[in-house]
Amino acid sequence: MSHATEGAPALSKVHRVLSVNGENHEVAFDPRKTLLEVLREDMLLTGTKHGCELGECGACTVLIDGEPKLSCLVLGLESDGVDIRTIEGLAQPDVPHALQTAYGELGASQCGYCSPGFLMNASALLARDTNPSREAIVEELGGNICRCTGYLKILEAVELAAQRLRDGTAANGGSDV
Repeated sequence: MSHATEGAPALSKVHRVLSVNGENHEVAFDPRKTLLEVLREDMLLTGTKHGCELGECGACTVLIDGEPKLSCLVLGLESDGVDIRTIEGLAQPDVPHALQTAYGELGASQCGYCSPGFLMNASALLARDTNPSREAIVEELGGNICRCTGYLKILEAVELAAQRLRDGTAANGGSDV
């Protein structure tokens, strides 16, 4: 036994039913875990990324009840009874979301590590407003950091997706944002 854990009581796992990507999942996890850790380690949904784990980079952004939240700052225990949407649930089955298509077409990511956070924030914006100004897009994505790009292609991809959602040419119509 390690010296640090001597005498420390063993924590038992908590059991919760979490609604993730439109489905209920029974999950057992350490009560000290963040939602980010529960998603990645206990549910094997690794699209949501570990970044700074301080709420400063946006890599771990998920939607909770339709609103972008930094999953590194939310305890798994706080996730009971809410609708959680991760990058794995952004697309409809076999049909990418308009944002994902635009990202690919415009080369809006280089390494792609930050992309899930950007896409989740942008999807929340487009769910509220399919005609956002460039300034609104910049503001919405202001909490997301990318180390590879100059952000221009990301902004252009959001604008292209918004245009396609407005004119009905998005493959999934944006109905599952």
